[in-house]
Amino acid sequence: MLEPLLPKGKKPGRPPTWARRQLINGIRFRVRTGIPWRDVPAEYGSWGRAYDLFRRWQRDGTWHRIFSELQAWADAGKLITWDINVDSTVCRAHQHAAGARKKGSFRRSRPAASASSRTTTGSGARVAV
Repeated sequence: MLEPLLPKGKKPGRPPTWARRQLINGIRFRVRTGIPWRDVPAEYGSWGRAYDLFRRWQRDGTWHRIFSELQAWADAGKLITWDINVDSTVCRAHQHAAGARKKGSFRRSRPAASASSRTTTGSGARVAV
């Protein structure tokens, strides 16, 4: 299924040491398990060769093209359900969005003076205006 989507080799020369299928399986194994590249089992080929193929195809957009074409194929066959679920428990607002004071831009508003309000002294005694 993947073979028609893969780029064709352009360079003639000696045959590759590792089959492309082995390297792609090694890349899939590494991505699925999350292990470091150096820990890819030898049955998938040299880890350096698998990493080189992965990075080369990542840079030239081959992985994106393969993913887009497989996704289009699966969508045309009604194999994908496009349900969207947003879990709001992981969405957090910034502290400023919650009404917290911002440094440097806070100004105190003074209440308007009115004739009915009387000022008080430090001892609490009222002073006539």
